[in-house]
Amino acid sequence: MQFILNDELIDDNTLPSDFTALRYLREKRGLTGTKEGCASGDCGACTLLVGALENGELTYSTLNSCITPVQSLSGKHVVSVEYLSKVDELHPAQQAMVESHGSQCGFCTPGFVLSLAGLYENKQNADQPIDREAVCDAISGNLCRCTGYRPIIDAGLSMIKVQEAKETPFIELMSKNEGIKSLLENLQAETNAKSNYLQPTNLEQLAQALTSYPDASLIAGGTDLMLENTQRYRDFDTLIDVSSVVELKALDIGAITLTIGASVTYSELEDFSKILYPQIHGLLSRIASRQIRNRGTIGGNVANASPIADLPPLLLAFDADIQLLKTDGSTRTVNINDFYQGYKQTQLAKDEMIASFDLPLDKLAQFHRFYKVSKRMEDDISSVMLAVRFDVDNGKLSDVRLAFGGMAATPIRGFKAEAALTDKAINDEQALNQAIDALRAELTPMSDMRASAKYRLDMACNLIRKAWLELNGTDVVTFSGHAVSDSILSTGLEGSTHA
Repeated sequence: MQFILNDELIDDNTLPSDFTALRYLREKRGLTGTKEGCASGDCGACTLLVGALENGELTYSTLNSCITPVQSLSGKHVVSVEYLSKVDELHPAQQAMVESHGSQCGFCTPGFVLSLAGLYENKQNADQPIDREAVCDAISGNLCRCTGYRPIIDAGLSMIKVQEAKETPFIELMSKNEGIKSLLENLQAETNAKSNYLQPTNLEQLAQALTSYPDASLIAGGTDLMLENTQRYRDFDTLIDVSSVVELKALDIGAITLTIGASVTYSELEDFSKILYPQIHGLLSRIASRQIRNRGTIGGNVANASPIADLPPLLLAFDADIQLLKTDGSTRTVNINDFYQGYKQTQLAKDEMIASFDLPLDKLAQFHRFYKVSKRMEDDISSVMLAVRFDVDNGKLSDVRLAFGGMAATPIRGFKAEAALTDKAINDEQALNQAIDALRAELTPMSDMRASAKYRLDMACNLIRKAWLELNGTDVVTFSGHAVSDSILSTGLEGSTHA
């Protein structure tokens, strides 16, 4: 394992495969600015800034070091909070936090600072300025118990002004680390000789790794798998990291399908869909936090088979096909409607993994909406998730999909409600009411700490009505993202136009 930690080359082949980046910084390097708050990727106190070469450019993103194996950072530039400031000079993110009084007890502050620094460092590559939405997105995975978020948001918004006010401008990480590019290029050319954490870059190398280590566990983003280590104290032996397998990173629009590789991260799909598929982009902005989206993968979200996962209902709405890959290189196709067999049970055989997803372009072009109901806007699990698709032909609904997450042991469809709407006029309110009655008859939601069965059922029915209203041109209130106006903050009311 070789990577750059701040300005030091690290070469260490002595670590267990599941040794986290957080533990490495604190226990091995004495860099205690990075904190452990939850050990589950929920609080952001352990946030790190990680630079990677992409098309010859060095770009930085944030991640949760508490659930990131340090060996997965091989070939990267890892920045801890200690590296941000220079002698007698703070990074603009740090200086802005000081001037805006954005820190109180200080435990969460390093994580906030690195999240804001990541936003600042990448500002020249963004197509929009640093506004409130960008700041809230950047810190969406950072929790603060005592300061409150207003001064922290103020700090994020003032970073550029802090820089402009300096007599001698602060040299950004990207600029002062020009020399790191060549170092990273050389590191990426190195082969990982350590056998307990393998990082194949193509299917041939992956097949060799699987053959050599048949009992190894597969890991991509590790945002769920690593909880077995940090929460349940499970020790992993050999890990095979599939996040860099080029064939699993496909994100292509073909003649009839959109192909999404299993190792595509939420952030990558989010960027890809921003213009082409804004509804998908809006849903992705509600999944977890920026740190999690930077590492979590589409394949992991589906293969995990969690009933509250947000992407399976989306795939159900589009009747997606799943390409499964066996260790011998053979493949088979399973439709998403047949993939889930029960709670945490799928059609995946022991020698299979998800390779990609195929979404039909004609269905992507039809009316679709995704609604996520949760207690928090970001970094929260769905109480109810609805993915809906309506195909309209001559004023009638020729095809209907109503797919739910968070309602049962598996992602499910409302088949009877779909049938009640099919072949009916798009503005037939009687058909809508029949569909809602049918949904109440066929669904028996679970009750848990997030919501009661009654709440889930009422919300599911209301979401169907909401989608029907949107289909018929009614402007409904939908909050997806972090663009909250001052009027909302002060009165809780919004104007007549909503995104």
